[in-house]
Amino acid sequence: MTSFYLSTPYQPPQAPTNLPLNQPWALFGGITPDQFMKRYWQKRPLLVRGAVPAFALSEVSATPLDSPISAKELAAFAQDDLVETRLVKSKPWSFTSGPFSKKEIPSIEKPNWTLLLQGMEAHHPAAAKVLSWFRFIPDARLDDLMISIAGIGGGVGPHFDSYDVFLMQMSGRRQWKISEQADLSLNPNLPLKILKNFKAEKEWVLEPGDMLYLPPHVAHDGIALDAGCQTWSVGFRSPSFKELLQEGLWRLAESLEDIPGLEEKFADPKQGATQNAEQLPDELIKQVGDKLKGLKLDKVDLFLPGITAYLSEPKQQAFFDGPSTPLNPKLFTKKLEVSSLIPSPQTRILSLGKQVFCNGEHVSKAQTPEIVKAWQVLAAKKVLSALKLTPKGMGSLYEAYRAGWLIFRA
Repeated sequence: MTSFYLSTPYQPPQAPTNLPLNQPWALFGGITPDQFMKRYWQKRPLLVRGAVPAFALSEVSATPLDSPISAKELAAFAQDDLVETRLVKSKPWSFTSGPFSKKEIPSIEKPNWTLLLQGMEAHHPAAAKVLSWFRFIPDARLDDLMISIAGIGGGVGPHFDSYDVFLMQMSGRRQWKISEQADLSLNPNLPLKILKNFKAEKEWVLEPGDMLYLPPHVAHDGIALDAGCQTWSVGFRSPSFKELLQEGLWRLAESLEDIPGLEEKFADPKQGATQNAEQLPDELIKQVGDKLKGLKLDKVDLFLPGITAYLSEPKQQAFFDGPSTPLNPKLFTKKLEVSSLIPSPQTRILSLGKQVFCNGEHVSKAQTPEIVKAWQVLAAKKVLSALKLTPKGMGSLYEAYRAGWLIFRA
């Protein structure tokens, strides 16, 4: 156990802004991101030995590498009410949500437990850097990076996910069993979503630096073989069409306030006397139909801004703390000339053509061309550097800084 605490933490590198999509990557076993997406994404599992080469190189140099985040640090995060955490125990199965007190977190030496920490990219720079490796996949699909740490025998039982996931081994060993079985029925007598009839088809033991990619609905079961076993899971969400359309319609309804013609009152000067007063009048139906045709609600372009805004919303647990003494607009622009402005780790930014949405808000709407351009750079590059702007008309960029959505790089 001594070497576990004395080994050198792995320092993940930040991926370059322009990823080489047609060059072989060790992360995918020597194939390119283009090839990975064509051959494996949403199609079939992929096991990659030595996906993170630093761990294998450390073996050669006799300098053992441990996870970028220690077990002690993860235990501290599990006590923070801003971090979404869950504790799963087996024999018997139990499930509890955090935050946890120090006493509630099992010691590394105890078996049959797993601590899950969601959204770690918002809380530790190493996790954020690992996420940067996957920016060849659209940001709109990204969910988060979850870290699981477990005692020997720890796991969450055989289950399936409705999203794509990359399972990266960062400390200790984990045994994985997978199955592409059609039977995904769950055991109704357990507090977790555990498969009722899991039948393993393939089995591997992952060492630190290995990675397993699983498409949606591939059944899998991971068991920790070493104390302090850490698996980092990069997940990509798959919202339902119902969810997307509901959110798009809700935001579209809000946008109707900007259409003056809809303020007109319904009028029916040609309405005649009727024997069926209980029926919705034909004239009302006709006029509403005419308005709907005019709005072109069957055109997807009307829904996309609302959908983009929804997908740019931060996690529910996200907390933004603006600067205690914010710079005034003049000092803000001066600092921007010599410093880099970056999104807060919890901020989400998405683009729809030239429109930019940040944390659920259309931040490029009604902004000056230079502010729109600044937001476009932030969305694409995740950094805004050495930029000259005029203090007047800083608009949404300055407001995002004051709200803590954007921060100056230390």
